[in-house]
This record gives sequence, structure tokens and C-alpha cells, in this order.
Amino acid sequence: MAEQEKRMPEIGSIVAFANKTGRYAGEVMETNGSRVLVKTLAVLKHPEQGDLHHPYDPDVPMFHERRAMSYTEKTYVPLGDIGPFRGEVPDYKASLMDALRAELEGLDRLRRWTERGMDNLRQLEKEY
Repeated sequence: MAEQEKRMPEIGSIVAFANKTGRYAGEVMETNGSRVLVKTLAVLKHPEQGDLHHPYDPDVPMFHERRAMSYTEKTYVPLGDIGPFRGEVPDYKASLMDALRAELEGLDRLRRWTERGMDNLRQLEKEY
């Protein structure tokens, strides 16, 4: 309990926090036991798409679309999902687009890796 009190961020401080599969920078609005109300100021990592219980499976019954939190959207975050934020908070819209592009680049890299792996396996299939 004492450790939680030491880690409790101050109201008005800027923190990094996780929400669902995204990561954000935000301002602490209030603290409530083991939860902290945070106002979103920037997107650090765009939320992942699809079914989290079946990662990288496109053939699930419900392929979830996850939007990033909106500018100034408030949410309660468990204390364990909050950490220090260092540096200057980026502009929300610019950070959103940077995070979206990074997520797209990661998926493109995974797609290209899959294609190359499939090419290798097809060649091996011919040799086997």
C-alpha cells in the first residue's frame, strides 16, 4: 500500500498511460485509490486491430476496429498502467497520425515477412 502511495502521480502532472492496446500521454485530473483519471493529450501508440485473444488471425467472428482515444477524452486508468512522461507533449493530431503510420508500417512489415516466408516454404515444398 505504501508503494502505491509513493507512485501516485500528482494532479496536473503529465504521464504516459496504457488504455486497452494503445499508449497515450495525458494530464492527471484526479486520483481515486488505485485508479487515476487522466485526460488524453497525445497518442504514443495506436491501438491494435483485430481479436486480441486470437492475434494475427483474420478469420475470427469479430475483427475489432479500435480507434485511438480522442483529444481531451478522459478515462480512469489503473495505477499500474501509468508511468512518467518525459519530454514535450506532442500536438494531438500530429501524434495521432504518427502513431497510425507506425501501426501501418508495422503491419506492412509483417505482411512482407509473411510473403517472404510463404515464398520460402513454397520453394521448400517443391524440393521436398
